Amino acid sequence: MVKITEVVRGSRAARAGIRAGDVLVSVNGKEIDDVLDYRFRMTSRRTVLRLTRGGRKLLPRIIFKPEEETDIGLGFETPLMDGKHTCRNRCIFCFIDQNPPGMRESCYFKDDDSRLSFLHGNYITMTNLSEHEIDRIIEMHISPVNISVHTTNPELRCKLMHNRFAGDSLAYLRRFADAGIRICAQIVLCRGINDGPELDRTMRDLIEYLPALDSVSVVPAGLTKYREGLYPLSPYSPEECAGVIAQVDSFGDACLAEHGSRVFYAADEFYVKAGLPLPDEDFYGDFSQLDDGVGMLTLFEADAKRRLDVTAVPEGFSRRVSVATGYAAYDELCAVCRMAEERIPGLSVAVLKIRNDFFGESVTVSGLLTGGDIAAQAEEARASGTDLGEMLLIPRTSLRADGDLFLDDMTPSELATRLCIDIATGGDGGDSFIDALCGIFPGGESDIFSPADERKG
Repeated sequence: MVKITEVVRGSRAARAGIRAGDVLVSVNGKEIDDVLDYRFRMTSRRTVLRLTRGGRKLLPRIIFKPEEETDIGLGFETPLMDGKHTCRNRCIFCFIDQNPPGMRESCYFKDDDSRLSFLHGNYITMTNLSEHEIDRIIEMHISPVNISVHTTNPELRCKLMHNRFAGDSLAYLRRFADAGIRICAQIVLCRGINDGPELDRTMRDLIEYLPALDSVSVVPAGLTKYREGLYPLSPYSPEECAGVIAQVDSFGDACLAEHGSRVFYAADEFYVKAGLPLPDEDFYGDFSQLDDGVGMLTLFEADAKRRLDVTAVPEGFSRRVSVATGYAAYDELCAVCRMAEERIPGLSVAVLKIRNDFFGESVTVSGLLTGGDIAAQAEEARASGTDLGEMLLIPRTSLRADGDLFLDDMTPSELATRLCIDIATGGDGGDSFIDALCGIFPGGESDIFSPADERKG
């Protein structure tokens, strides 16, 4: 049972007499516990709701006949309708355990929630899943499911996750595969632990789940400077990164030849650290592991090139901007910006390579940059003669989902005020990045944060 907190005015629910404060008991006779139950049951051809009002009074049945729009206008206290499921593991590589003290509370929350896997692409370890949840995923055919596998060696998985049940939960992979649930898997690689022969074993075992196995990303464990008292882990050298790529590609080549899909992909970070060129678009197929940093840089450049092919600016166009990025994407971003300058007369771009002092220099991805690091190093660049131009573009991924805060709780408007320059994000891809360079934003002025601008998001 879940409490209704909002009924959209004029909606089908409002016209049916449902009120905020009513409690949704069941849909088509099935009890509703969370958003997955609700969404699945509401797709029926004929929907019957049972509700209570004022604590115990059961209201008459409310029947909705099928329409094109299944949203009847109900709002609930949280998007999931209840709390997030917290992680039961203590993984030796957990990034959240490496956060510095003093961050907002949400930065320390570890989720391991199958609903977030389906709704937002989060990865789950399966150690949180009950038999009821396994059955529900299969019944509702929730697909794909994003799973943090890390290793198929049961004993090693228990060690990696500090969870004695972590090995047992690997059995769920077969149940999902047999039910036709698509599986997107992730292997977080820890140097000297689950790499080498263990990585060979894991990839070899995962092949057995084809064709349900959609893709597997192999990513390096993220290590910050806050690892005191944690399991001793060390980063991969450039030579070792090249070795990981060769190992993963060997399995990928074999899968491509035998099954028509590469399946296994090394993260962009391995290529950057190894100093190797990134593969082309065809290599990544449908980019199914994009959110895990696989093929992101390749797709960014390709989308930027396509947008430049159709971008035209008025005669006399003149615009000088700066762009902040992490070390990992710096070379790729510089190449795209130089290409943009060549294709767009009057455009000038300064690219700022931002070192991550907040988490430590070993953290190089743009999504973990903080407002404080961007501000300090942009000020240094300006003092050294770099013209920041009329606007500084920041990575969209460095802000939380609402677009209003960096990880260090600085707002974009505070950054704008400190640097005395307009701030905007570079969008979510290469096409929107080119638009931003040209001063084109989907939301117009609302997408721009100006000095002393007090907006939140």
